[in-house]
Amino acid sequence: MRSFPIGGVHPSDNKAWSRGSAIETMELPDVVNIPLSQHIGAPAVAKVAKGDKVLVGQLIGEAASFMSANVHSPISGTVTAVDMQPNGQGLRQMMVTIKREGDEWLPEIDRSTTLVEHCDLAPKEIIERIKAAGIVGMGGATFPTHVKLSIPEGKHAETLIINGVECEPYLTSDYRTMLERGELLIAGTRIIMRAIGVDKAYIGVENNKPDAVKHLRELLGGDKSIEVLSLKTKYPQGGEKQLIAAVTGRQVPPPPALPIDVGAVVCNASTAVAVYEAVQKRKPLIERVVTVTGKHLASPKNLLTRIGTPVEALVAKCGGLPEGDVRVLNGGPMMGRPLVNISMPVMKGCSGIVVMDGGDVHRGKESACIKCAKCVEACPMGLEPYLMYKLIRKKAWDDLERNDIPICIECGCCQFTCPAYIPLLDQVRFGKQTVMGIIRARNAKK
Repeated sequence: MRSFPIGGVHPSDNKAWSRGSAIETMELPDVVNIPLSQHIGAPAVAKVAKGDKVLVGQLIGEAASFMSANVHSPISGTVTAVDMQPNGQGLRQMMVTIKREGDEWLPEIDRSTTLVEHCDLAPKEIIERIKAAGIVGMGGATFPTHVKLSIPEGKHAETLIINGVECEPYLTSDYRTMLERGELLIAGTRIIMRAIGVDKAYIGVENNKPDAVKHLRELLGGDKSIEVLSLKTKYPQGGEKQLIAAVTGRQVPPPPALPIDVGAVVCNASTAVAVYEAVQKRKPLIERVVTVTGKHLASPKNLLTRIGTPVEALVAKCGGLPEGDVRVLNGGPMMGRPLVNISMPVMKGCSGIVVMDGGDVHRGKESACIKCAKCVEACPMGLEPYLMYKLIRKKAWDDLERNDIPICIECGCCQFTCPAYIPLLDQVRFGKQTVMGIIRARNAKK
């Protein structure tokens, strides 16, 4: 069975709590806070001011550069503030606050459920609609989709890969999307194929989701241009480079190389649905499916949620926080980040909220490295996390760069395997950010 060639781990998937929960529509929030930076790249620039009236789908933040994304209002109502507010990590960022008044949509948005399969738009027109709708990667990376689909001059796309792997434990939002919105996913896949000029696409799904594989294959019928692949269940099978290796057998070279350098374009399953809605329905990215789950959460759910809805409202919808020590993660337990502020808004890249409690909350006590090399064996990028940890502690930034820290995908396999409970992921994230900052400053002087 196909998989990536090196490293990886097998954490308990813990998906049972939410995988059987059909997508429910979350109640509309009374007030939303909409960050103007929900994507990789420059923050959007506010196009509204306090006192303005807005409709659902109206542009409220305009992309500030090519590497940026538009932001739209998820509700109708009155703008009450445009100012700095704390995010889930306690850092302040620019947000637009809107008080809801009804649910009035822009008239050009097609809200019907009629499937529109045929698309005769030119590739540039498709990409322009995607850009206008503010679509970004919804698996967590939040890379602006119009940038990803704009193939650089001299490059050539050969294969589109739709990432339906969802290897992160606990999360089931993409799984439910494949089961319940498969027709839209396939229509979106065909639109992306047209946009980048390829005649072959693969939908990669881990083999712990056999019903999703079967369902998508049935929807495709005899269409051989899109193939659904059942991949080995191994984390991080859904990492972009790992998925490309599993599907095509090709290895993406180190940065600055990108997937397009091996002829591949990768988009998340939920992103493909958003592309369909943007191109065929003129609907901006104003809502997404969010898994809200945890071992002791009263009622785990998959909720279709408007962007800007407070995380605490989703948790309350699922029965509220359990008693005792808890930790709320934005994302799954391997790559997710703890929230210090659960009044933070749901954003475009928020695929799940995981409530950890009991013995899962606290790490084991850190001890000295025993030089077991488990972190090296587990690293899917072939790095030496124990060495990077030592170099970070010494602030040996040049040595870190020489040891390829920029190619780390921050998957957490190293930390998961460490018997000494060393916070490898936290330290490597810090080291990578520092080294990347040094590289950017150096390049700016050239």
